[in-house]
Amino acid sequence: MTDTRTPTGVAYLVEVHGGAAASSVFLRGTVTPNRRLALRWLRHQAHRLADALDPDPHTTRLPTGALRPAPPTTEHAPTQLRFWAADPDYAEEATDRLTTDYPYHFTARQGPTWYQLTARPLHTPSTPSGRPRDGGGRTAPPTPRSHP
Repeated sequence: MTDTRTPTGVAYLVEVHGGAAASSVFLRGTVTPNRRLALRWLRHQAHRLADALDPDPHTTRLPTGALRPAPPTTEHAPTQLRFWAADPDYAEEATDRLTTDYPYHFTARQGPTWYQLTARPLHTPSTPSGRPRDGGGRTAPPTPRSHP
């Protein structure tokens, strides 16, 4: 027997990964209830990563000599991350992909190192009673009705 129930809602899994060559590291992730919050979370992570990779020496308290200029290259991951977070065209592209149930990926590269921001829709299956789940896997109690 096949399950013909339709999804009752969509949440979004958003994650940040980093790596180099053949290795990959999960840096952070969460589930958001809508696309707007998913994109806001990804923008915040882009800024967080960029600031960690390329801190402002005038506003960051670091020991003397802790920061050294990087050699100029065509690829600079912190700049790519900051540009992505500020560009409305990237936000529109991400929204369009998520709206049509496709995952969205943005990858910033610097040499062999890469950082990837991802978002993908998670469809919440309906329950036999038709009531939503409460987040802990249990069916939520019915909402009380108010009588006039």
